[in-house]
Amino acid sequence: MASAPLTQWQRLLKNQGTWSGSFTQMSPNGDVLQDTPSEVALTPLNEGNTMRQTIRKRPADQPPTETVLEYSSLGRGVLFCETGAFSQGSIQRSPVSEFGAELGLIHGTERLRVALIFPKQPSLGNLTLIREHLAETEPAPRPELTVDQLLGTWVGEAETVFPDLQPPQTMATRLEIRQAGPGTVSQTLTFGQSPAIQSQGQLVGSTLQFDQSKQPVTVLLLPGGGSASFPTAIQPGQPFFLEAGWLVSPTLRQRLVRTYSAQGTWVSLTLVAERKL
Repeated sequence: MASAPLTQWQRLLKNQGTWSGSFTQMSPNGDVLQDTPSEVALTPLNEGNTMRQTIRKRPADQPPTETVLEYSSLGRGVLFCETGAFSQGSIQRSPVSEFGAELGLIHGTERLRVALIFPKQPSLGNLTLIREHLAETEPAPRPELTVDQLLGTWVGEAETVFPDLQPPQTMATRLEIRQAGPGTVSQTLTFGQSPAIQSQGQLVGSTLQFDQSKQPVTVLLLPGGGSASFPTAIQPGQPFFLEAGWLVSPTLRQRLVRTYSAQGTWVSLTLVAERKL
């Protein structure tokens, strides 16, 4: 008999421990603005029913900071996947208020998180890349992501969870990334039995620009095998998504996608685990 799916709280507990790393603030085109060493401790209390989160940062030329949060339930803007991957952020976009989300991936003793902030404007204001490993472990060395590493055919499975906690959906995925010319890639994405989605991107600096659809998308290639995908500028009346990607090894990649409706309402969170053929 299949085991019962883990509750959202049980999925949160997969993140317990002390995570050492850094918060790297970056511009939308990939320039590193600041890199701050960090330690984030997630400590279960009260027989695992309460979580204490302690965030310590050691900025250069400034005194260290410490923030302590305790909670025993999860907010409306956060969802966890079976692996412990999660996203928290805005549940509704409004053009007159700040909008954004954090997307966190987990693999073994390492995590990669991306926070994207749109400050009362349709285009990205800033991005924070957070690379972490459990204390007493060593992170695997990973170079900055390149397009060449992504070329090929990736097959995997997607798990989609929903803010209204309707049953999760799983489906097969297939992603083909090909060189289509100098500085150009073509991408063909298939979810389950749905028709393939085709797009073409131009390499501009550390970004891939996908400009053909009604909602143009920027993919930013990041250090540590990471990537972030976001609307180049959020178009009114068009659905959009925020995505964090992580090339864990040359043949294993994870992607976490937070999807919004045409009205700017958060509708789902999808974790894709894919392997290169």
